Amino acid sequence: MLAVVSALGPVRVLPEKTRIALQVRMSFAAFMPRVHWLNGHLVLARRSGSPRFLKAEELSPRNVVHTFRLASPADVDAEFTSWLSEAYRVGCQQHLRR
Repeated sequence: MLAVVSALGPVRVLPEKTRIALQVRMSFAAFMPRVHWLNGHLVLARRSGSPRFLKAEELSPRNVVHTFRLASPADVDAEFTSWLSEAYRVGCQQHLRR
């Protein structure tokens, strides 16, 4: 997954006690490894209606935290990669520029 994000541009990996966060100008993703899956969240500039997200929490009108669970590497498909790309742009705060 880091290879997918690194292909988008520079990213800082912030290892913490309970999670691994990804940051550009702001944190845009976090991953919490578990024994049999990977929990995490992405910050998108909009609310996604995808059932792949367990919940969505609006922090502000343009920052919506989407919680997910990945059960296998196959879950990092084209759709998930597009969300990572969108979250990366939020991390760069490109969604605020007009």
